[in-house]
Amino acid sequence: MNTVNQVPLKDATAEKHKMAERMPFNVRMFKGELSKADYLLYLHQQYAIFKAIEDKGVPHISLNRCTPVLADIAEIEAEGIKNAEILSSTKKYATHLENLNPETVLPHVYLNYLAIVFGGQMIRKKVPSAGKMYDFDNMHEAVASIRAVQKDEWADEANSGFDFLIEIFRELQDKTAPSA
Repeated sequence: MNTVNQVPLKDATAEKHKMAERMPFNVRMFKGELSKADYLLYLHQQYAIFKAIEDKGVPHISLNRCTPVLADIAEIEAEGIKNAEILSSTKKYATHLENLNPETVLPHVYLNYLAIVFGGQMIRKKVPSAGKMYDFDNMHEAVASIRAVQKDEWADEANSGFDFLIEIFRELQDKTAPSA
């Protein structure tokens, strides 16, 4: 139900998007300052989110991230680094996602998968793993599949997803902040 005065989704989520990008944990990741243990903790949060979404279904098979995330996890764990903790903020987001249906989870597909496609291509060179999470077969088709279903009406749900992610980044920072 598109109205004439509907704000485009990208504009309606821009403020929260900027907040999430500027979270200290994200800044550290973008600068390449995460240890393997820190990044492993992040990967486990990503896996929990992607698993909850992918259990509902994604618009294109190339979007599926669980297997690549598990490959990145296995790479780091093969070096003897372990940290499979799922943060309380991630558990809350995963529970929210699990309570959605295949249609109402789509704003979270838009939010989480386009972040990995676009922002992830810059971050992948900075992470302490091969960055398989950021490798997409048929990337253009995968993005087009999201764009084909994207709706401006998703703004509220996408912004709630940003709120969950901001809390996850806050908790990740609290758990991994370098000692002063």
